[in-house]
Amino acid sequence: MVAVLELHASPRLYGSSFSLVLPRRFRSSISCCSNDVAVRPLVLTDAEQRSVVRLGLPSKGRMAEETLDLLKACQLTVKQVNPRQYVAFIPQLSNLEVWFQRPNDIVRKLQSGDLDLGIVGFDTYCEYGQGNEDLMIIHDELGYGHCRLSLAIPRYGIFENINSLKELTQMPHWTDERPLRIVTGFTYLGRKFMEEKGLKHVRFLTADGALEASPAMGIADAIVDLVSSGTTLRENNLKEIEGGVLLQSQGVLIANKKSLIQRKGLLNITHEILERLEAHLRAAGQFTVIANMRGNNAQEVADRVLSQPSLSGLQGPTISPVYCKRNGKVTVDYYAIVICVPQKALYKSVQQLRSISGSGVLVSNLTYIFEEETPRWRKLLSELGL
Repeated sequence: MVAVLELHASPRLYGSSFSLVLPRRFRSSISCCSNDVAVRPLVLTDAEQRSVVRLGLPSKGRMAEETLDLLKACQLTVKQVNPRQYVAFIPQLSNLEVWFQRPNDIVRKLQSGDLDLGIVGFDTYCEYGQGNEDLMIIHDELGYGHCRLSLAIPRYGIFENINSLKELTQMPHWTDERPLRIVTGFTYLGRKFMEEKGLKHVRFLTADGALEASPAMGIADAIVDLVSSGTTLRENNLKEIEGGVLLQSQGVLIANKKSLIQRKGLLNITHEILERLEAHLRAAGQFTVIANMRGNNAQEVADRVLSQPSLSGLQGPTISPVYCKRNGKVTVDYYAIVICVPQKALYKSVQQLRSISGSGVLVSNLTYIFEEETPRWRKLLSELGL
């Protein structure tokens, strides 16, 4: 925000006239006394003036790729005019800008109001959000980016027989002069966790990468870092301990609470994104199974289908007559059964259908399951007092 003060000087400096040139969006009051000019701008911030909705997405790495894949699966493909640019758009959502940012910057810019929505890992939200009341989670289980923030110690030396956080806390080695040194990129969560667990003699060291090497180099005694499979820890002779997990993490959709209430159009966009996400994630791992079954009427067929434990579907089977023409007459000899089946129960469901005379079994992937109303949407409106 810049105000430009132009001085138009006459041969006598103290008789100078002036004009103040301000961007139109600035409102200011100006008072003059002698040669002093006091400018007191009453300025609307960029965040307050902005009419377009902004969504922040991770700019690089696996999290970025999986976020784009999820949105694409929800028919919300992100389009970039130039792959080098940090701004993009989603054709299905008008009045929305997509900004590619580092995850920690997404959280910071949500707090400042420069972004309205964002997708990051839950670990990033907790570390950089730090309980800020202006932030809120819209969807807490996006189904990717699974990992845990965990404390790890060496398998050797004084830690060889230490297998729990309680044992680590009770070690007599840690004093004010010789604290437990922990290297991490999560200093806020690390300190909070250690304080809650009663470990007082701790010193945190910061580092950006290759934390696993720190204990072997003698730089630190332990690390707090994100762990997926634990392979990297094992390869560096480190181990997790019982009670040492700070939090479980995956991708989350977050928002600026004030923006949700004040930004025109943001609630509608949030509703659509949430509906698409919920419908896609609910359908993940589900199959539509269709089969034909001979019967005298729909009730008889329903009784047979519901006698099998794996054929109840989401709310029950859909049973419809199958019409065919015999000797010039339209008759019903078969009924079509449609059910939704989880992947793990698919083969068992097909076997049960066959056992009750089901035939012509068709199986297809489910893309979306839309509920009457998204539970998370109702929860969001309740939290906003709307």
